[in-house]
Amino acid sequence: MSNPGEQLRKLAADRILVFDGGYGTAIQNHGLGERDYRGNLELTDDQKGNNDLLSLTRPDIIEGIHTAYLEAGADIVETNTFSSTEISMADYGCQHLVKDLNIESARLARTACDKAEAKDGKKRFVAGSIGPTNKTLSLSPDVNDPGFREIDFDYLKSVYREQCDALIEGGVDFLLIETIFDTLNAKCAGMAAQEAADACDRDVPLMISMTLTDLSGRNLSGHTVEAFWHAVRHLKPITIGLNCSFGADQLRPHLSMLAKQADTLIMAYPNAGLPNDLGEYDEMPEETAELIGEWLDDSLVNIVGGCCGTTPEHIAAIAAAVEGKEPRISAVPPVQTRLSGLEPFTMAA
Repeated sequence: MSNPGEQLRKLAADRILVFDGGYGTAIQNHGLGERDYRGNLELTDDQKGNNDLLSLTRPDIIEGIHTAYLEAGADIVETNTFSSTEISMADYGCQHLVKDLNIESARLARTACDKAEAKDGKKRFVAGSIGPTNKTLSLSPDVNDPGFREIDFDYLKSVYREQCDALIEGGVDFLLIETIFDTLNAKCAGMAAQEAADACDRDVPLMISMTLTDLSGRNLSGHTVEAFWHAVRHLKPITIGLNCSFGADQLRPHLSMLAKQADTLIMAYPNAGLPNDLGEYDEMPEETAELIGEWLDDSLVNIVGGCCGTTPEHIAAIAAAVEGKEPRISAVPPVQTRLSGLEPFTMAA
């Protein structure tokens, strides 16, 4: 049987694939209290807002969200593990649960995909979500000490490695390093992911997704999309792309630049526009799908979905929009050239 990477590439050659949407909004719609988050776990800190913990305490909700996106037309769902690292879980005193969170989250997504496949025979994939953490290798958190770093490369790699090992054990098809605001963090996560895949002797392709911090098209560490691509290209990701950042219209010019550069699949999943004064997203599913339709007309993407503020209704509208549209053809890799026909330079006697 083909491995997940081969299967994904084959499908993406025939049609535009659909990624899932936001999880925060879907979870908020359940109106959960602190007790729902905590469950029966003995934890000292307040757990309200610890969405990843719900994979252990309310797995029915998380599997239900996966199922809703699959029924809306998603070919790929991500695990509920955006913050399931030692660094991020420290905010809730849940560092000891990192392994369990990632394994169980992967199993929930895998179960939802298997059930969907059993119904219609259509292949579904699980992407293990690896979020950025709130620490950066490139920037100092102290304006008075530009050289200061809260963490170092080796420590962060060990943090990512713990997550990657558990996601692979749980059965993911891909490892998705997403919402990247620091390019060096992404390279660190990529190294950890490759080491984890090598350790289990499995082909677990990487998906990499950058987030932009302003309309100039740079991330927090100052890289343009072109510079970012060349900085991570050595990791040989099966997809490269953009997520979160802005809505589909503001993301379009930067996505266009990336699509011209990358010799791999492009996956992009924007927010439902920009948030209003209350931090909520007002862009309706039809509007998001219409704006993404402009990406399709320009052949910018191979895989498309939604991020903050998007719902199963948004994904259903996107799935309808991509139906019958031609997928992007990857850019041709640059040819390695060298000077030829020249005599070597020698110093005169």
